[in-house]
Amino acid sequence: MQCVILAAGKGTRLRPLTDNCPKPLVKVAGKPLLDHIVEALPTAVDELIIVVGYLGGMIEEYCGKEFHGRKVTYITQEEQKGTAHALWLCKDLIKGRFLFLFADDIHGKEDLARATSYIRSILVASVTNPEKFGIVVRNPDGTLGLMIEKPEHAPSNCASTGAMILDEHIFEFEPETPVKGEYYLTEVIERYAQEYPIAVVEEHLWIPIGYPEDIIRAETILGAK
Repeated sequence: MQCVILAAGKGTRLRPLTDNCPKPLVKVAGKPLLDHIVEALPTAVDELIIVVGYLGGMIEEYCGKEFHGRKVTYITQEEQKGTAHALWLCKDLIKGRFLFLFADDIHGKEDLARATSYIRSILVASVTNPEKFGIVVRNPDGTLGLMIEKPEHAPSNCASTGAMILDEHIFEFEPETPVKGEYYLTEVIERYAQEYPIAVVEEHLWIPIGYPEDIIRAETILGAK
């Protein structure tokens, strides 16, 4: 199985840590975020597709052609045109089902393994500030019904953690609605889920890294494990 990791962002909220270092290489508990992410991958994942952009050469130099025993292919997103645009750059490389991740979230190994047990799935977690996340509404059968990006009045507190098992059928749903020039996966996933059901799976360990204080929080959580 392939794993697509989006690692092209500038990490502006993490400045000054990202002034001269790409966000995926910022260290948490003594090692770069990318190490935490790849070490948690299921054994079924044998190939990485990493989308790079800002200071991408540093990521390529660090990971090389093989990272933690997995072949690596790099795709460059020249302009920041959104998450859907980044995934579409990988279209010709995708074969069947794949794991999709962002390079600034730490996930539990067991959670990612459970996600792969479904044909298609999306990992979610309960949050206290849903207005800051992509919020998921389930269908009665537990599959994905709606995804609403940073809603002012959230219909639930169930947030997408960004980890998903998708397949090549997602490319049947071209990104349609840009927001400030960027194409996001939210509206694509919602249309995709209407034709290809996506299981909603609760995640037990999810540590998003957006701000410097999140690193301190992450190190506390990881140290307590």
